[in-house]
Amino acid sequence: MEESPRDPETFARLDELVETITAAGRSQHEQLCGFRQALADHLLVPCDAFVIGEPVSLIGFDYDGNVRRGLSARCRRADGAEYEVAAADVILSSRTSGGCYLAAYRRWLGLAVASSDTPTRRRPLRQHKVASTDINLDSPIELLVLSVKDVAARCRLLGSDRAITLRATRLWDVVPGEIVRVRPRKRWCYAGHPYLSGEIESTRLDLSALRLVPLKLEDRGIWDPREEYWGETIDDWARPIIARGPRPEFEMEQVLPGMDSDDLDSDPITESNDLRDAGDPQAAYKILMELCEADIRCLDAHAHLGNFVFDRPAEAIRHYDAGLRIGELSLGQSFGGLLPWRHVDNRPLLRCMHGYGLCCWRLGRCEDAERVFDRMLWLNPSDNQGVRGLIGPVRQRLNWEDD
Repeated sequence: MEESPRDPETFARLDELVETITAAGRSQHEQLCGFRQALADHLLVPCDAFVIGEPVSLIGFDYDGNVRRGLSARCRRADGAEYEVAAADVILSSRTSGGCYLAAYRRWLGLAVASSDTPTRRRPLRQHKVASTDINLDSPIELLVLSVKDVAARCRLLGSDRAITLRATRLWDVVPGEIVRVRPRKRWCYAGHPYLSGEIESTRLDLSALRLVPLKLEDRGIWDPREEYWGETIDDWARPIIARGPRPEFEMEQVLPGMDSDDLDSDPITESNDLRDAGDPQAAYKILMELCEADIRCLDAHAHLGNFVFDRPAEAIRHYDAGLRIGELSLGQSFGGLLPWRHVDNRPLLRCMHGYGLCCWRLGRCEDAERVFDRMLWLNPSDNQGVRGLIGPVRQRLNWEDD
């Protein structure tokens, strides 16, 4: 999906790009010629696109000199039929190189920055499908795992938005967000959807290879340690945090497909928890996997999938790690602000961090656990998750105990 039209930084970048493209044009006709040339120079076609929610292949752009009509786009459907639509009706993935030039054209027209229809766990977007030409059965292929269900995994061809279902052994050892390297055996289609069978050679977690759009951070003002209550005596862990002084606090964007902000009962995480408490763990697990498939950036789904298998720390830590690393894409290496628990949308990342730290401790990785717990205290000094009671034993290198 393209960036949110509510993002002021997106507007600023597009306005700058529009100015660059139209600077030499003295009339609308010349400016339209400039946009057509910019798209020809920077957008590699054919490429995957959507028109009113339908996946198509974008072939190219045209301009017949009619200023009122503007640019048109030539598209090809899955059945091979070609047709022409207004260029402004075409939506590109955020992964498409040069897609910003089409967004700039929409901005020049006075239209909102286009985005794909919002996916939900029960109504995912129609996806481009992996074609036979995308896979060489004689060579390994890399897939991003979106969800795992019994003996099959919904995947995306790495570096694209094209979907395929993988059937392979060892799927129980794979979590959403990981990249699997598969030695393919057979490819086929059933009910119009592509399938692949093969042997999983390796798995890895490499967020840089996924080219995800980072979750946004909303400024929530300045946090001042002098306004906090630290108890009658200040603990050692708190002293450097207080000494650092005031810092900015933020709230991280929460991606939760299927959530209706006007209907609190629509929360799929709550629905999953209720099903699990009612004795239906399979249905609860299915909801979490559907959330990951709809948008792999759903941190709370990763956190709760880790909770599902918490008794198996070597497996649980991989779920927490996926969510943690996706969240860290938004923070970067130099982030020095706060993500307080009181801002609700920060909680999914903090849950992933908490679960990851506990699993590190259980697996005897005390240095990693100490690093994560210390990071959590800096991000959320109010410590709603009770990390202050854990970091002492971890620093003493005491073994984990279930109580």
